[in-house]
Amino acid sequence: MSLTLEQVHRVAHLARIEISETEAQSTLGHLNGIFSLIEEMQAVDTQGVEPMAHAQDLAQRLRADHVNESDGLDQRSAFQAIAPETEAGLYLVPKVIE
Repeated sequence: MSLTLEQVHRVAHLARIEISETEAQSTLGHLNGIFSLIEEMQAVDTQGVEPMAHAQDLAQRLRADHVNESDGLDQRSAFQAIAPETEAGLYLVPKVIE
């Protein structure tokens, strides 16, 4: 598939991009190069090739799963001490939907 100069101007118009004739010629060459590369890649036989998540065989490094916070109850009571209203360890908020 290759584009024509008229199609490049139409796409530029639809995208509300003003391009000169030399820019249109240059863009036409770039786009046709991209389309030829796509055609080459589609011509490659990929039958039996398993899809990959990454081009290299990498494993994600994971951090150790350990607690690094102090007791949550101490923090909760400190946070709720400055809250306007609390009850049974919960924050009370005004009703906004009737």
